[in-house]
Amino acid sequence: MAALLGEAGLPEAGAADHLSQFVLAFSNGALVGCAGMEVYGRSGLLRSVAVAASDRGKGLGATLVGRVLDRARAQGVHEVILLTETALTYFPRFGFEPITRAEAPEAVTASVEFKGACCATAAVMRLRLG
Repeated sequence: MAALLGEAGLPEAGAADHLSQFVLAFSNGALVGCAGMEVYGRSGLLRSVAVAASDRGKGLGATLVGRVLDRARAQGVHEVILLTETALTYFPRFGFEPITRAEAPEAVTASVEFKGACCATAAVMRLRLG
């Protein structure tokens, strides 16, 4: 997974601590996509959404995000936060809206991703799950 995250320019730090909350996609035995969730009570942090260059544009990213969000709902997560530097226009299709860092739940802002794995200039977005 480290190679896929590196190819996508995403941080690997902290991902291994939450592998049980990742959805992975394989093609011919090779990892071609991933998306993960860090769960903090009723809040979650969507992270590490990546698709191999050879498999982009086929809807795989949307499928992975959808599965992670479905799992989060089933676990009682009420809001999902994400950080992004490059996909600010991608995530609104799922209902994510930009927020300030101050609006993010304290438990999420204490994560490795917020504390330094992801750039301090990354946009913050939130999805309220129904």
